[in-house]
Formats: sequence, C-alpha cells, structure tokens
Amino acid sequence: MTTTIDSRTVRPYGLWDSPVTPISLAQGLRLGDPTWDSDGRTLVWLEGRSDRGVLVAARDDDPAPRALTSDLSVRAMVGYGGGDFTVAHGNVYFVSGGRLYRQDLSGGLARAITPAFGALASPKVSPDGRWVLFVHTYEDHDAIGIVDTDGHGWPAKLAHGRDFYMQPCWHPDGDRIAWIAWDHPSMPWDGTELWTARIDLSDGAPRARDARLIAGGRDTAIFQPEFTPDGEGIAYVSDESGWGQIYLAPVEGEGARRLTDGSGEYGQPAWAQGQSGYVFAATGDIVCIRSEQGFERVQVVDMRTGSVRDLGGEAAAYTAFDAPAASDGRVAVVASSSRQPPRVVSFDTAGGDARVWARGMGETVPAVAYSEPRAISWPTTGGDTAHGLFFPPQNDRFQSPGRSPLIVLIHGGPTSQVIAGFQPQTQFFTSRGYAVLQVNYRGSTGYGRDYMLKLRGNWGLHDIDDAHGGATYLAERGLSDERKRVIMGGSAGGFTVLQSLVTRPGFYTAGISLFGVSNQFTLASDTHKFEARYLDSMLGPLPETAAVYRERSPIFAAGRIVDPIAVFQGDIDQVVPRAQSDEIVASLKARGVPHEYHVYQGEGHGWRKSETIDGFYTSVDRFLRQYVVFA
Repeated sequence: MTTTIDSRTVRPYGLWDSPVTPISLAQGLRLGDPTWDSDGRTLVWLEGRSDRGVLVAARDDDPAPRALTSDLSVRAMVGYGGGDFTVAHGNVYFVSGGRLYRQDLSGGLARAITPAFGALASPKVSPDGRWVLFVHTYEDHDAIGIVDTDGHGWPAKLAHGRDFYMQPCWHPDGDRIAWIAWDHPSMPWDGTELWTARIDLSDGAPRARDARLIAGGRDTAIFQPEFTPDGEGIAYVSDESGWGQIYLAPVEGEGARRLTDGSGEYGQPAWAQGQSGYVFAATGDIVCIRSEQGFERVQVVDMRTGSVRDLGGEAAAYTAFDAPAASDGRVAVVASSSRQPPRVVSFDTAGGDARVWARGMGETVPAVAYSEPRAISWPTTGGDTAHGLFFPPQNDRFQSPGRSPLIVLIHGGPTSQVIAGFQPQTQFFTSRGYAVLQVNYRGSTGYGRDYMLKLRGNWGLHDIDDAHGGATYLAERGLSDERKRVIMGGSAGGFTVLQSLVTRPGFYTAGISLFGVSNQFTLASDTHKFEARYLDSMLGPLPETAAVYRERSPIFAAGRIVDPIAVFQGDIDQVVPRAQSDEIVASLKARGVPHEYHVYQGEGHGWRKSETIDGFYTSVDRFLRQYVVFA
C-alpha cells in the first residue's frame, strides 16, 4: 500500500499518516488525585489543562462535573510538585502561588489561609476539621507545618531540622500525626524514616511531642504512612524485604508484620509529594496497587484473614492505576491501559463494577488502533538481565512490508520505571509505523531493591548497555530494522541519549534529547535541593570521583557525536538548566553535525502548554522523516 507524504508517493516502512492516528497529543487532559469529601458522595480531582491546574468536582446525585477553581491555577511546588490539594468536611484545600487556600464545595470564592512565602504541599485536614497539616519549604529549610482551617492564626512548625519531609497524616482521634523524613545524601528510595508524634492543640501554638521512630533508616525506604481506621495501628510500605511491601505496626509498642509478599511492588519512587499506592477502605481492609513486570492491578487485603485478592471485574481491563481513594465500598483511581486513555474511575470493592467520572481524552480512536505492550527481558553485560516493554507497530488501517524502525525510549529519573498504562508518546510512534522499546534498565524501580541498586556508581554504563542490548535483541529476532533505530529520552533519559551517541557512534541512526544532562559537574552544583546530592550515589561523591564525573559528562566528549540529533529544552528549567543543552548544541554547530535545537519559552522540566506539546511532536515527526525514514 502507498500513501502520499509531502506530495511524494512512497512505500513506507510503517504506517504513516493514518486517518485513525491517535494523536493530537495537545488535546488531552492530565487527570490526577481523585479525592472523596467526608460525605463519601462528592469526588474531586485535578485536571491539567495546558499549563493550568483546575479542580473539578462531581456528586453521586449530580454527576455533571463542575470546575471549582477559575482565577487560580492549582499547583504545589515543593520539589517536583504533587500533593496539590485535599478535601474534607465540604471544603477543598489547595495550593496556588505558594499559598494554601480554602474553598467551599457548594460555591463561592477561595480564601487564602496561609501567607505567601516559600512553597507548601500535601495538605491534610484533621478529623475534626479544625487544622491542616502541610509540608513547607523556605530558603531550603523544610518542615511539617500546621495552620487552622480558618487561617486566623499564624502557621506553626511541628517538625523541622531534617533535610526533607513528605506524606504527613492524622490519627483518626486527631491527637497524633505521622510523617516521613530523610536527609542528604539519601534520596527517598534509598532510605527514609517513619515518625509519629503526639500533637498538643490545647493552648497557644500547636506543638508536637513524644516523637517516636517507627520504621526505616539509611538503607530502608519507607513510603506512605496511614493510620488504621480504628487507630490501633499504622501501615506503611517498606522495601526491607527486597521488595516494596505493605507492613502494619502497632501505634504503641513493637512488632510490625508484613501484609503482602512476592515479587511485586506496592510502593513507588517518591519523586513528588502526595503520592499514594494504597488506601484503607471503610471496612478496615486495604485497597492497594501491585506492580509486576511493568503491569499493575488492584488488590484487596482482608485485614481479618490476611488474604489478598485481585479486585477483578471491570478493574481487570486496566493495567495502570494511580492515587487510590476509598469511600463507602468503592475506590476511585486514575486508571488506564495501553488501549484505554486515562479515566477517573470508581470501582466497587466487592465486585469491581465501575463508574467513569472523567475522561482524559475524547476516546474517539478505536482501541485496535493502539499498540499493546508485552514485557520482555534480555541478557546484558555482567551476566545480568535487563527488562522493558515492547510495543510493536499498530494501525488497523495500514500495513507495510519490511522491518520497522525502532524508537528506544529511555525514562527519566534515572530511578523510575515505565508502566504499561496509556502512553500517548508511544502510541504516536507505533501508529506511524515505529516499533518502540521502553527500557527499564538496571537501576529502574519495580523489579526489587537489588535491581534498583545496580545503578549506584554505574549511571552512564548500565543504562547505555541495557538500551544497546535491548535494541540488538529486537533486531536479532526480526522485530526491528537494525539500520533505522533512534534513541530518545528526557532529563536523565536525555543524558543516556547523549552518552550513547558519544560511546556508541553509528549504532543509532539518530538521537532525540529532551533537556538532557550533558555536564555532571554543573548538574551537581546548579540543580535544585531535592537532587543536590543524587549524584553521590549515581556517580560518587565529589571531589573524590571527579574523574568519573568527567568521563560521564557528554560535553567533554561531544566531539565523538556524529549521528543526527534533535535537542529540546525549556528556557526556565531549574532541574537541568538550559546551559546544559546550549553547550552540546554549540559543539554540534561548530562541527557541522546534523542537528535541530528547539527552546520553548515559559517551559520548565517538561512540557505543559498545549502549543508546546503540539509543536514538539510536529518537530519530532519531521526530524525522524528526514534523518531516519527517508535517509
């Protein structure tokens, strides 16, 4: 079959210009954090509309969604953000412009209840509705803060002195709180601590006392503390067994017990505030998300018998879930699969029956137009095995002969993982005839703590080798064209792109780097507080390992890059500043290496504006046609 492209008739490698292509990427909504009000009937969630965050609410008896915020864009800015809002007692509490606001769900305007200094996140309302906990940072000093819900008093600090805090929560009696804390040089997936304390609200400024360490340490990562509904225990996720499993400890005394087991993960790398992977149901059971080999499912832990079952029913149609919230025998999540764009969905916890509250896309594209992934593994250096997700080309309207070009996608982090949910970027490529390999290289999460730790000291080695090995594996099995393969990634993934082109020139036909790290020295000195000591584990501490930093900085070997490359950068990126890309592009330009450089005004570490996303994919498509498809 032939198609017409730019007025030329060609026989494509793939499925170009399909009338059923699933993209315009700029038209979708980012859905996040469905949260029930205390009445159990009102659900509130966050929608990312271009560069704005809008809170939306719907009720059981009035299901038409209603936007709550108009003049204010909802977005918390502690670290990478997250923990933008909470709902309780008929009010929503949200962060905008560094302040905490309160707004009545029944109507009216929002009212600020904190002053505007620093940044805050993760608001949590006390059971009696009088107080709000939050995480606060100001001039690189972090704390757990508290303010009254009317905003009449000045905020107070309940816990401070540690480098980082996250995930504060209340005891159901309102007399105790819990939180997670950790210090440099650890990252939250390296080692964190779970603390509880009694809280004195009787007179004057609130204060915490009798602080007690419950779990964790420098070599154990703790995630998401939650008190049990009866107040007798506290649950959390710990990787002390080698996998992120759910534990339950008594509030008073010792003797934590593990509730889940097996080669699966119930936790997440805590890149953002407000993340969650489980929730207590009204029955006291735990509804949780389990991840295995990149695929997720919802499970229910029976707290009386200890049994664990898959939720099943309509929930089984999805393979990725986020932010569970429970109320009255149901759990609300953001759910998707490779063939189902994200939705806000609630499932009945008894049988899995579903109700859809919101859709992230129009869902006009038939499911058969989307590619379905399969988990694959391949041998890599050192006798190890690497993992990933393989998406074959897919379009029900077009076929073409020959092997497909391959896009090797490298996730950021580097401590992160690709999950088999809906991925517009991947579907953009597969519907146009590319095969896509999402590489969960050694160092990724989701495959146990030992697998994650393999990247310590090896960033710029294992990720390069595993991407190369995965591309070779697919070509040897006839699943991709060894003459047409592209490596693409952003941030840490962009570093892997640049370093791969430096160390393996000619292996990839082209590269695409989004705000990629090119200079490890300046990254260590210029990045934000959260990642200021990240490289201590990924490369080694300075100045002792300066030679490693130079060896793993593409800018010092940029002369070896000979393959065509497209570089994309946000001009206000504070994580990987623009200078990182400017330096690489200057070398490419001086040596006449085929390249494109796109800088997006008003964008930071990733694209939020619709016009940026649309322009980005137009440029990527054009670049690949010129340097890969028709080269």
